[in-house]
Amino acid sequence: METLRAVLVGCGAMSARWLEVANTIPALSVVGFVDINLAAAKARAAQSAAPNPLVTTNLEAALEQTTPHIVFDCTVPEAHAETTLAALRWGCHVLGEKPLADSLENARRMVQAAHDAGRLYAVVQNRRYDPNIRRLRRFLDSGAIGGVTTINSDFYIAPHFGGFRDQMQHVLLLDMAIHTLDAARYLANADPVSVYCKEWNPPGSWYKHGASAVAIFEMTGGLIYTYRGSWCAEGLPTTWESDWRIVGQSGSVSWHGDDQMRAQVVQSTGGFFSEHAEVDVPAWDVPERVGGHEGIIRDFVACVRSGDTPETTASDNIKSLAMVFAAIESAEQGRVVPVRWD
Repeated sequence: METLRAVLVGCGAMSARWLEVANTIPALSVVGFVDINLAAAKARAAQSAAPNPLVTTNLEAALEQTTPHIVFDCTVPEAHAETTLAALRWGCHVLGEKPLADSLENARRMVQAAHDAGRLYAVVQNRRYDPNIRRLRRFLDSGAIGGVTTINSDFYIAPHFGGFRDQMQHVLLLDMAIHTLDAARYLANADPVSVYCKEWNPPGSWYKHGASAVAIFEMTGGLIYTYRGSWCAEGLPTTWESDWRIVGQSGSVSWHGDDQMRAQVVQSTGGFFSEHAEVDVPAWDVPERVGGHEGIIRDFVACVRSGDTPETTASDNIKSLAMVFAAIESAEQGRVVPVRWD
């Protein structure tokens, strides 16, 4: 099996997990480390399983000297476009951190460049590789609760980050909501059509700008998805994966983001209320496409070898990013706006 060479760009804290996984993948060697902070690149390179990896602040130099097959993009969102476009020009496949880009304009350029280059470009949307969400999606696909009509999610956590997030515009929608919105699109098995969003900053918030939001998305097929969230809701926190309630034509299922799910379906009708029966949500027993970051990185490398398409390919993930920017546009304009990505 040919050894695939990879270059890791962006050597901050997040990249540690990437390298830890990469070091365990057979016939994958991270041969270059790039960061504007040379000390950070050197520190991460010291953890590489590859002998004498290149360390530099210059991506073009790393691409020229190492001729990698893959570029891992762990840079900040503002640098995703520049990093990805350079890698694609050199004929590399790219796996990048979320969000795909800092704007839809850049995202479109990146998706088109990957298409033109005939290379894979995917995003680490790691919550898709949670076995519990895959378990729930399989349950919904089974038709156990009938056709899905409504999906609701609640995200209430109160982290005191400090630093740039305290001053960030649209901090909840731009920094966190992509996870939940992508999960909703996955569970709905539908695409976004339009959104109305209300964003505000509650009294007592330690953020400068909108740390809370409510959004109503219309999805294809007439399905309605609602998002409620806050970065400054003290007490009774949800999980990071959110609380979910999904309503079908013949039943409902709830999921609290952990391994606990509860479902009821209609057993009989005719009275004021229908009679309902509890039904099991079968455990997930499929080893593929689970494992968060690790699962996505391994799957991406396997797709590079096989020519298959990763589930989180950028040409699909741009739809989740479009939901974020449409919600922000709606909040700023106070009206329903369409969700567009093409």
